[in-house]
Amino acid sequence: MMKFTFNIPMEHPVKTIGLIGGMSWESTVSYYQAINRGVNQQLGGLHSAKLCLYSVDFEEIQLLQHQDKWADTAEILSHAAQSTVAGGADAVLICTNTMHKVADEVASAVNVPLLHIADATGAAIKKAGYSSIGLLGTRFTMEQDFYKQRLQDEYGLEVLTPSEDDRTRVHDVIYNKLCQGIVEPGDRETYLAIMDKMSEQGAQGIILGCTEIALLVKPEHTAIPLFDTVAIHAQAAVDFALS
Repeated sequence: MMKFTFNIPMEHPVKTIGLIGGMSWESTVSYYQAINRGVNQQLGGLHSAKLCLYSVDFEEIQLLQHQDKWADTAEILSHAAQSTVAGGADAVLICTNTMHKVADEVASAVNVPLLHIADATGAAIKKAGYSSIGLLGTRFTMEQDFYKQRLQDEYGLEVLTPSEDDRTRVHDVIYNKLCQGIVEPGDRETYLAIMDKMSEQGAQGIILGCTEIALLVKPEHTAIPLFDTVAIHAQAAVDFALS
């Protein structure tokens, strides 16, 4: 059997990042682009990121979410994480905010670091000098403690969320529109109105705490400082890959 030898220059060794995506795939595209662009901006030339992507079927995940079967989602994501590590990943990212509800279970299933989206986001908010922040995301992210409590306990942030009716509006747009690639100006206006209310309540900025929201609301749409969790999480991956 003929053997091939490849001489690969190692002046810029780049670690491999394992991405658990597909939740939804619309925002996973943003992760892929952001991480590759970030590595290229640092290294130049034709450099790009070393990525191992495991993309799940979001229909299966969202059904389990709404049935409160989080242990089953943890099993799916843990298998995905193990698959990326088997493929050479040196760290793992869960490419969604909501599924960080099972981040501890996923982290314990692998022997490499899991780069937590709330840690990257909390650090970015503190670096900006803010102490009170608004949180938009799925109902799970806005209402449960796995995300808010981490920001409060680890980063000393006051986390504000919308009213119950507004939480429903935000959640429904995510699942019924954004996860299916449907971006409508009317939904943007709904979000901007909710963000204005949160600003009036004392939020110094807003966390776009669902990875699809940045497809709808961008900095040019509002004067309120935005914390795009895809961009922040992707930058954490770039920093790790080049560390």
